[in-house]
Amino acid sequence: MDNELTVNMDIGTESVKFTIIGRIYSSNADIFEKHLEKALEEKIYNMVLNMSQVEYISSIGIRVILKKYMEVKKAGGKLEIEMPSEGVMNVLRITALDGMLVQPNNPGNI
Repeated sequence: MDNELTVNMDIGTESVKFTIIGRIYSSNADIFEKHLEKALEEKIYNMVLNMSQVEYISSIGIRVILKKYMEVKKAGGKLEIEMPSEGVMNVLRITALDGMLVQPNNPGNI
């Protein structure tokens, strides 16, 4: 049950869109991180994380996002979250990361 996580990648010419489905726990955050790392290895520094189907994200999942955000930013790219689920948005608000990570004019950004 802890490993109920699916990460789909749609690689474009200059960016990659990840669609994340399920729950991000400490026990499966490494799977999530490996997908983001693959894009960095391919020198794709513009990432969009569609988190509309993420039911839960732990502090470890937030740490992974922040770590990759810093790496991408250092490389001159950007990492943004689009359409965060209510649960994800609540965590981002609590941690004051919503303004930094959520795409402007995003339907999930209420």
